[in-house]
Amino acid sequence: MTSRSTSVSVSLALILFLQPFASGQTFRQKPVDYSEGVSGWPPIVNVLKTPKIPEISLANSERLDFLIHDAKLYLSLADALALAIENNLDLAWARYGPQSAGNDVMRAKSGAQLRGVQNQISVLSTGIGGGGGGGQGGQATGITQRAGGGGAGGGGGGAAGVGDASTFFGTQSVNMDPAMFGNIDWGHFSNPQTSNFVTGTNTLIREISNSQLGVRQGFKTGTTAALIWANTRSLTNNLRTNFNPSLVSALTLRVTQPLLQGFGVAVNTRNIEVAKNNREISDLQFKLQVEEVVTRVEALYWGLVTLRAQVDSQRENLQLAQKLYNDNKRRVEIGTLAPIEIVRAEAEVAAREADLTAAETEVRLQETLIKDALSVNGMASPTLMYAEIIPTDDIEVPEEEVLEPLEALMETAVASRAEMAQNRIRMKNTELGLIGVRNGMLPSASLTFDLTNNALAGQVNDLFVPSPGQPAGVSPYFLGGLGNAAGQLFRRNFPDYQVRLQVNIPLKNRQARADMTASLLEKRQQEVRLVQAENAVRSGVQSALIQVEQARARYKAALKSRELQQRTLEAEQKKFNLGASTIFQVVQAQRDLANARTTLIITQNTYISARINLDRATGHTLTANNISIAEAYEGVVDKRPDPIPVNVQ
Repeated sequence: MTSRSTSVSVSLALILFLQPFASGQTFRQKPVDYSEGVSGWPPIVNVLKTPKIPEISLANSERLDFLIHDAKLYLSLADALALAIENNLDLAWARYGPQSAGNDVMRAKSGAQLRGVQNQISVLSTGIGGGGGGGQGGQATGITQRAGGGGAGGGGGGAAGVGDASTFFGTQSVNMDPAMFGNIDWGHFSNPQTSNFVTGTNTLIREISNSQLGVRQGFKTGTTAALIWANTRSLTNNLRTNFNPSLVSALTLRVTQPLLQGFGVAVNTRNIEVAKNNREISDLQFKLQVEEVVTRVEALYWGLVTLRAQVDSQRENLQLAQKLYNDNKRRVEIGTLAPIEIVRAEAEVAAREADLTAAETEVRLQETLIKDALSVNGMASPTLMYAEIIPTDDIEVPEEEVLEPLEALMETAVASRAEMAQNRIRMKNTELGLIGVRNGMLPSASLTFDLTNNALAGQVNDLFVPSPGQPAGVSPYFLGGLGNAAGQLFRRNFPDYQVRLQVNIPLKNRQARADMTASLLEKRQQEVRLVQAENAVRSGVQSALIQVEQARARYKAALKSRELQQRTLEAEQKKFNLGASTIFQVVQAQRDLANARTTLIITQNTYISARINLDRATGHTLTANNISIAEAYEGVVDKRPDPIPVNVQ
């Protein structure tokens, strides 16, 4: 009856524990795509608004609270990785990289140069300095590392920024953002005249107001087009003018097309293509950050498992020492053993107690690092601060290692490593940059076509005094105001046409040739770096595979050694009980067994670290741990928490 009620209680607790995850509850807001800009009406108002960037989240995901029971955090490796994806601040920082890259795409679509994307890996929240496990290993200092150089075979070279300096040289793209422009001015002018023949007065006074309104647009072909409406209104005391006031209007369509330098879609859209490539580079950079966090959290987790195993081993060593001390004490009391042997046994107990204390403090230090890696606020949370972490997974070394052939692992690594994909994209960016630099070597030639419609309107000058031979009347066609002038413009009563060809041919062209030479040299350097990176990846895979083989061999040797040391201690204890051995030899056998246990634990950690390193070298870190980049980018893991094993409840 008791067993059944306990089972029901555990089942109900498990249902309540998993209920929020079964409902598909999420913990984070999906990152925003800034590549398209704003939309809505009126557009002129919207484009002037300051973009709104969501505030950062400083709350832990609810998964963390669900895993804490009775001041203990029961943690499987899968849950540790899920918590890191949801709460780790290194990942939170890295999520802004793809968003910034998307923003750069929008900037490139305007025809502007690129700002570039971040190319660093943050390690501030993951505590340790490498892929090892156990102990602190090196506290994070806040210094970020450049991507491409970390991990086995991590060749990279090059920045993950704009892609190439060559995009800043050569022909610059036209401004492809449409723009409205305008101006208005008013002036009063008094001009003494040396003769009144032209104006009918020796003091010419004018009030002139000018206004201009236009729209300008650049296109991917390099073409620029502008539509300009200009008006000039004049009020004067000129006695010879027919109209006063008068209005002169002109509507001009001006189209300019480069014929050599700056001509073509490829030249003017190369920054857009580079920006899109940079966004892909930034996505790969985020993948590298996720791999870094996953690798380090794995190392922290297995390090904690190793340290707790060392605590258990030290407890067993202490129990052996205490048993020997108690046995010796009884022998001294009955007179079969010299009292000095109690002192030796007591010293051994003290040494084992010191070892146990040191091992327990190492566990607490490791827990601190894990709490920082798996939460937003780390030790600032009172609940998390005092919670003991109970890992529910153990290190398992399989009897047989099933791995692909070395050649296949190498080719897989070259094809799937994010660093290699970044390098290949950078090569594409270099080719795109060369388009602009090569185009910049051409002469400058442009064809401009102006189509202008003219108009004139005004009122009859009441002060009109005709010059000798000048007719007194005016055409009523021009009488009127702005409406009459606009009608003339749209009827195209007075059109002008003008075609203009401008050519500029450099006689030395040293700057453009130097830019082209420098860009080609940079390309050759990148080609060398790409080959170096491939070689480094292959070497890293081979080294990682060798490390796995070595770790397995050392583990098997350590396992055998522990078994032999256990038998040796048992035999030495029997000999001591029969009077054929000494307390020194028994203590020495205990120490040898303790060392064998420690060595076995270390080799287990060395093996799991080697497997982590092999996964990283072959680009399988995320797939081996069932990590989704989409979930990592959104900061939400749909996987339910692992149930608490019965043996640790």
